[in-house]
Amino acid sequence: MTTERIGPPLRAGERETLRAFLDFHRATLAMKCDGLTDEELRQRAVPTSNLTLLGLLRHLAEVERAWFRRVIDAEDVPLLWSEDGDYQQAYDPTGSTGAEAFAAWQREVAHSRRIERAAASLDVTGHQARWGEDVSLRLVMLHMMHEYARHNGHADLLREAVDGSVGV
Repeated sequence: MTTERIGPPLRAGERETLRAFLDFHRATLAMKCDGLTDEELRQRAVPTSNLTLLGLLRHLAEVERAWFRRVIDAEDVPLLWSEDGDYQQAYDPTGSTGAEAFAAWQREVAHSRRIERAAASLDVTGHQARWGEDVSLRLVMLHMMHEYARHNGHADLLREAVDGSVGV
């Protein structure tokens, strides 16, 4: 699989710019996973860490689901890999395949995109139960960029440990 990554616009409105930057980060994660076997996706960069590319895919599917579907769209859906709401369980790739994790992540990204596009504005709010606060779609999109940027840094290190690939 080859992922196409499109750079964000240099001059655009707020919503288009946020959408483009988030999609840029999503594509970066996909590029870091492109062409790897399940075994390679399970490889750790540091022996003392449980972090893997497969675990990152699972975690980011969970995060997409939580912020867009559960918070903004108020859907009553469980987490994908934890019945008790433990986001850390997504990091454990045991018994999971790359195809399964990637498909789950793609489904959640598609849901997120539909929810964002259907929202009347970035000021639409949803309730973040873990914080006990209402949050705007704007905050969710910025938080998701933060989440991807942080984890894409991890993905850089993980991919380099797998096959020496650096940059994208």
